[in-house]
Amino acid sequence: MTLLLHPTYLPNIATFATLVQNSIIWEVCDNYQKQTYRNRAFICTDQGKFMLNIPIKHVGGKEGRQKYKDVNLDNDYRWQRQHWRTLQTAYRTSPFFEYYEDDLAPIFMKNHKYLLDFNLFAIEIIASCLQIKNNRRYTELYESLPKGVFDARFLVNAKKTIDIRQKSYTQVFNSRHGFIENCSVLDLLFNEGPASLDYLMNQNLDFLNA
Repeated sequence: MTLLLHPTYLPNIATFATLVQNSIIWEVCDNYQKQTYRNRAFICTDQGKFMLNIPIKHVGGKEGRQKYKDVNLDNDYRWQRQHWRTLQTAYRTSPFFEYYEDDLAPIFMKNHKYLLDFNLFAIEIIASCLQIKNNRRYTELYESLPKGVFDARFLVNAKKTIDIRQKSYTQVFNSRHGFIENCSVLDLLFNEGPASLDYLMNQNLDFLNA
């Protein structure tokens, strides 16, 4: 099955499981919307579920809506450095952080101008860590009711709760907070390592039809 997905920041389990189990077309022609996973991701820290948020340069007034592909990152603020340090602090003691550290570091070292380009770059690196080939098919125009594909773009909505029914695995702060589901795929990667791909391939995707 071919699905239509938004490229998101350090995609969560629902999005990445959908990606590895299906043929994907990336939606790159839509308008940018606030309160989505386009510029936010959740990880597990000693404080529990923690949000990493990418600052962007907002346009408004006469300029009105902005295409996702035209959204500029606010690199005046050293957010990449802060996010990487937060990940290091949260996952340094996880079983596989050091195993993937050098591979993932470029996500937080290489500067990008646009949010969309950055997200696609990060997804490419994560896919490489999982040893899968990232799909490079993109939309050429925006369709509110796309034909011939399953529309999974709703997964970008950070306010929408989905019943993922995720199988638990051991997280760094399990004893303190219990299992926290649907975090960034990096949480899975740092804790499960090479077993992460099998985990994603076996994730139930019934939430797509809910």
